Parts: sequence; structure tokens; C-alpha cells
Amino acid sequence: MRLHRDVKQQGFTLIELMIVVAIIGILSAIAIPAYQDYTKRAHVTEGLNLASGVKAAVAEYYATEGAWPLNNSSAGLDASITGNSVTSVVVANDTITITYNTKVDSGSPTLKLKATPNASSITWQCGGNSSTINSKYLPANCRGGGSSKTWSTTPGTGSP
Repeated sequence: MRLHRDVKQQGFTLIELMIVVAIIGILSAIAIPAYQDYTKRAHVTEGLNLASGVKAAVAEYYATEGAWPLNNSSAGLDASITGNSVTSVVVANDTITITYNTKVDSGSPTLKLKATPNASSITWQCGGNSSTINSKYLPANCRGGGSSKTWSTTPGTGSP
């Protein structure tokens, strides 16, 4: 005589698995675009980091010469300043132009930093109307009213 035991099946039902897959799909649909914006902001920050040394050189030139440098060479910089996502960082008088490659956006977006002298410091405006970069890619320290923000550099101190 054989005894039969009722064997219970273990595991998930098909509907439970489908619900889990749907939830993962919804979460990834939200997370992937947010992550892409985050990485683009990180690339823009790279350009601003490259420009920090350029700002110091421009401020030093202005402090000693009383005029703006015409280009990278006259500011004592390399003619070619590039990075992983930065095509160029160029000085032209009171403006530093950071040009990015397609890792940031299509069409070689630019971010311009414009200098304005004050009594004992130089105020830098980040962004503004002449920049072609999408303002959502600007880091928080470069966002302000509209798409521009100002901060000061004191010549001789190297402080941003």
C-alpha cells in the first residue's frame, strides 16, 4: 500500500513574475534618462575644472598688464587645452569659451565665462545668452537666475 502525500508546489506564479518585470521596466524607464543627464553634467564639470586654471591665468594677466589677454598664448597657457569631453578651452579677451564634444550634446555646445573687473577682484559670469549649452547640463554652481551665475576671483590668490 502506498501513501500519497499532497505535494505543494513552491515558487512564484506567472502573474507575480510579470508584475516584477513590469515594475523593473518602469523604474529603469525613469532611471536611465536621469543617469544620462547626470553623466552629461559631470562632463560639463570637467570643462569648468579645466577652465579654473585658465581663469587664474587670465586674472593674473589682467592684474599685471591692466588689459585682457588676446589668446591662450598671451595668457601663458597652452594653445590646446582639451579633455575627455572638452574639445577646447580658449581665451579671447575677457571671455573663456569651453567647447564640448558629443559626450555632452550634439553640435559642439559651448559654455562661456565672461570676466568683469571690480576694485580688487574679477567677477566671472557663467553661461548667459552667448552659451549654446543646454542649461539643464550646467552644474549647480553655474546655475543661477536664468542660465548664468557670477563668482569672483582675486588676482594673485588663485581662488575661484
